[in-house]
Amino acid sequence: MNTNPILSNSFGSRPLVLEGQPMTISGVMNKLGFLAILMTISGAATWYQFSIGNIDKVNLLMYGGMIIGFILALIASFVKKSAPYVVPLYAFAEGAFLAGLSCFFESMFQGIVVKAVALTFITIFTMYILYATRIIKVTDKLRSTIFTMTLSIMIFYLITWVLSFFNINIPMLYSNTPLSIGFSLLVTGLAAFNLLVDFDFIEQAANNFFPKEYEWFGAFGLLVTIVWLYVEILRLLSKFQRR
Repeated sequence: MNTNPILSNSFGSRPLVLEGQPMTISGVMNKLGFLAILMTISGAATWYQFSIGNIDKVNLLMYGGMIIGFILALIASFVKKSAPYVVPLYAFAEGAFLAGLSCFFESMFQGIVVKAVALTFITIFTMYILYATRIIKVTDKLRSTIFTMTLSIMIFYLITWVLSFFNINIPMLYSNTPLSIGFSLLVTGLAAFNLLVDFDFIEQAANNFFPKEYEWFGAFGLLVTIVWLYVEILRLLSKFQRR
């Protein structure tokens, strides 16, 4: 069983594809590349608004992208057949959200976005090498541990989000104390380890001849993790910048 909340499936319950084409790893990567292009387009449009000083539009695009992206992510997660249509829209919305968030951090800490992007790519490449060489093997125990920790973090973030409506903030999330930095390091590491689960799902699904449309779902799950990883790296760097 895959433990990524997005890519949660039981391989044993999926029949082999006897008609049509099965999903392939290269197909997933091609679709991920297409999604990255969509994110770049909406992200560039948002960054342009930032460059000409339209901060109100940047905020609108950021919050709009965040809300729309969240709704589309839920649809794609629970209605898997919608993935080919919903996931590209999700990527476009997330591009606006990430660009808006990046503009916010860049306005406070010049150069932080370049560092965050570079560290994100380095982390992805490193985790792929660790997975491909089987230096770290994705076992049932590792999946279970990652799933439990990821679910716990999601619940914690949800609680803090609800508390924020009552003007209750948890210092550990936003301060630059050693405890706060340690928490961000933990969450960033967890996001990185979720990449291993994503890689495993894609490989296992391809080996088990999942239907072709699952290429969209595999690309979607990987994109969700990459977005999470980037956001956590951005927050972590900002905490170091404030020290």
